[in-house]
Amino acid sequence: MDFEPYRGELVAYCYRMLGSFHEAEDLVQETLLRAWKARDRYDPARASVRTWLYRIATNVCVTALEGRGRRPLPSGLGAPSGDPGAPLAPALDVPWLEPFPDARFDVEVRADLRLAWVAAVQVLPARQRTVLVLREVLAFSAAEVAEQLGTTVAAVNSALQRARAALADVGDAGAVVEPDDPAVRAVVQRYMRAFEAADVPALVRLLADDAVLEMPPVPLWYRGSRDYGRFMERVFAMRGTGWAMRELTAGGQPALAAYAPQAGGGRRLHTLQVFTVTDGRIVRNVVFADPRVLDAFGLPREILPGEFRSQR
Repeated sequence: MDFEPYRGELVAYCYRMLGSFHEAEDLVQETLLRAWKARDRYDPARASVRTWLYRIATNVCVTALEGRGRRPLPSGLGAPSGDPGAPLAPALDVPWLEPFPDARFDVEVRADLRLAWVAAVQVLPARQRTVLVLREVLAFSAAEVAEQLGTTVAAVNSALQRARAALADVGDAGAVVEPDDPAVRAVVQRYMRAFEAADVPALVRLLADDAVLEMPPVPLWYRGSRDYGRFMERVFAMRGTGWAMRELTAGGQPALAAYAPQAGGGRRLHTLQVFTVTDGRIVRNVVFADPRVLDAFGLPREILPGEFRSQR
């Protein structure tokens, strides 16, 4: 039995459940190991290989979720800061939400890999979370989900109704714009050029009035274009000018890898910035600095002078 064709979608499933790409990879490995050990007991008359694997993955994920809290973003933990000079002390004891590295896997549906959606799902109990992902995202029938969870169709429908109600204010999925949309790419590319030029006024002009900037693992976050701009002034004052950026996507969202200037003339990978763009303006930028997150995207750690432009 060849399980590898299902690895990518299983990683995406476990990521939606756990909010961590690294944990998702580990749980899928555990899923495939269990499937391999149980392959002689698989009955094709009862379920397809895909449905069978999802049942195993569901059990693995639900077990992993027992006794765990949610994986948040900074904006889910407290009020925004009004001090652009506040200390940038990381909270390393918080299991922060992680972005999904699109280039690693060929996943057909990415809208529900977006940070806001995955962060919202984290507040649901494990059973509701499972039902929501299996029914709404992966389009399993209520009967299939009931079979996977060892429950009834009525219980599945009830859990789905409660999950939908809990997520009613997450946002209109129809308003989500794909990162390869020309208008979105134009906004992100203008932001990239302004960032590379350390042009804070140009950055601010691309922001929505209530734009959010957050930077896990630092619990500090800002709301509003004014404070966003003031913080960016601090960044360029601290780290200098001459940054370089690289375009990519994360969880179906436009993203930029930011390389900070070094004393010797090269640039070193600093952060991954994941954007939400609505109506031609950036409404959210989640900036990740955790080395494990950066490694997951397979980005080069350093670039030499003159090397970067040729990669675009």
